Amino acid sequence: MRADRIFAYGAAAGLIGDLLLGDPRRGHPVAAFGRAAAGVERRLWRDHRGWGTLHTLVCAGGAAGGATLAAHAVRRHPAVSVALTAAATWSVVGGTSLGREARAIGGALTAGDIELARERLPHLCGRDPHSLDGPQIARAVVESVAENTSDAVVGALVWGALGGVPGLVAYRAVNTLDAMVGHKSPRHLRYGWASARLDDVAGWPGARLTAALAVVAGGQPRRALRAWRADAGRHPSPNAGPVEASFAGALGVRLGGTLAYGGRVEHRPVLNGATGRAVETGDIERAVRLSRRVGVLALGVCAAGRLIAGRWSPPGWRPAAGRSGT
Repeated sequence: MRADRIFAYGAAAGLIGDLLLGDPRRGHPVAAFGRAAAGVERRLWRDHRGWGTLHTLVCAGGAAGGATLAAHAVRRHPAVSVALTAAATWSVVGGTSLGREARAIGGALTAGDIELARERLPHLCGRDPHSLDGPQIARAVVESVAENTSDAVVGALVWGALGGVPGLVAYRAVNTLDAMVGHKSPRHLRYGWASARLDDVAGWPGARLTAALAVVAGGQPRRALRAWRADAGRHPSPNAGPVEASFAGALGVRLGGTLAYGGRVEHRPVLNGATGRAVETGDIERAVRLSRRVGVLALGVCAAGRLIAGRWSPPGWRPAAGRSGT
């Protein structure tokens, strides 16, 4: 079986597994990687970019190397290769858990339980929830759903299409390292620099595909496209900007503005400010549904792209994941 079909079948099965099962409460492979990366950090940490770069290479390179060995070991067994791709896809995508967390916060806001909403918000994003009111929490949730649709679903599928199981695993490793050390805290400002920059590079294609699919799937294509073109470049993140702007336009809301991270206050530009309204609690459910549609469309685009590349590739060329069988 060709590697393009292995990816298509395996990624579809893995995404269905995520839709049905979500993430396990214990024993998740990404959590295991996070614990290992934290152990490496304890041994390597210095307030220096070079040591942080070594940390990134050890952790991301180790994960990618292990995945490459696993894919190579089963390359002559198509059914096992599909199963491995499905397991890797299920492990690295997180759309269902993203939606569950967002809906849990939305339910707390609907019930008027602001304290419960504040308690659950750190499960979804790194905002300081204590000073946020209901509309501000709702805005934070919508922004997190938009950004994590790219980070936790579409970006992984893009790199899976490009690199098979090693691409899936390497992307999730890089994204996890960025979440762990890629922020601007005093401890990680230098040490996490390499992880943050590598995540920017790895997330670039997935963010643009996410923004494009939000334009298609959001029901307001002109508004979404206009917000993307007008406001994406104003966001401090090169990848979150297109995604949040297109979601804002698709949902008809305003995103961005003042927010707080661990005691730091940031004043970000408002996205879709010209035509959007303030975020309401009901927009959380709309954002989750848009995220789900974008994820399904991304699977179709990535699988189709891999199949087309396999069909039109020159004789003797092998995709990154290799070819199964003899």
